[in-house]
Amino acid sequence: MFGPQHAAVYEATYRSRGKSWQAEATDVADRILAVRPTATRLLDVGCGTGAHLESFAGRFAHVEGVEFAPAMLDVARRRLPGVTLHVGDMRDFRLGATFDAVTCLFTAINFLGTVAEMRAAIATMAGHLAPGGVLVVEPWWFPERFIDGHLGGDLVREPDRVVARISRSTQQGRLTRMEERWLVGDAHGIREFTQVGLLAMFTRDEYLDAFAAAGCEGSYVTGWLTGRGLFVATRTGEPPSN
Repeated sequence: MFGPQHAAVYEATYRSRGKSWQAEATDVADRILAVRPTATRLLDVGCGTGAHLESFAGRFAHVEGVEFAPAMLDVARRRLPGVTLHVGDMRDFRLGATFDAVTCLFTAINFLGTVAEMRAAIATMAGHLAPGGVLVVEPWWFPERFIDGHLGGDLVREPDRVVARISRSTQQGRLTRMEERWLVGDAHGIREFTQVGLLAMFTRDEYLDAFAAAGCEGSYVTGWLTGRGLFVATRTGEPPSN
């Protein structure tokens, strides 16, 4: 997932169903500043096209991003030419710097396949937090809330483009297999592509245990803006060394 064709239609499709990266970033920033009012430095891990970072830049003096998918990072760099953006794997990136807040939103952490990988990512993010810093993670659905066989559909009409998407999500053990079929029509013709994403379904306790192991005290916010909830944790101890 997250290749050039997907990156080109990604935001338009989710915005058409009501997703607001700005509203989400505003809420997350408010939560961070409520815990750490002096926060000035924020790192967004799995920053994608930079839509959350664009809003975070208006609330924090210094922001940076980490992204694994080159096509998504290309969009973010065009959007945020003055922001430092790193190519990196959330399981083991090393920036040699600490931040007042680290965020990992829109279920980016669930593209890791195992609990061990999730724990490695949480430990790596915690290792980039200053003492008392805030870590915010948005999860995918918990296993008990996942609807096996769920069908999704979107139709986006723009002045110069029409985008249609159909998805089907099925459960494969602890993984969600999400198959997506896309049709994109514009002045150059009609193009079709298919992609399959695998998202791990971790339990609430597995996340909280990962925060604790990384020296953070975490709590879960039910529902949140996306319906999936939000984890907010504070570094209270020593994270694993970088």
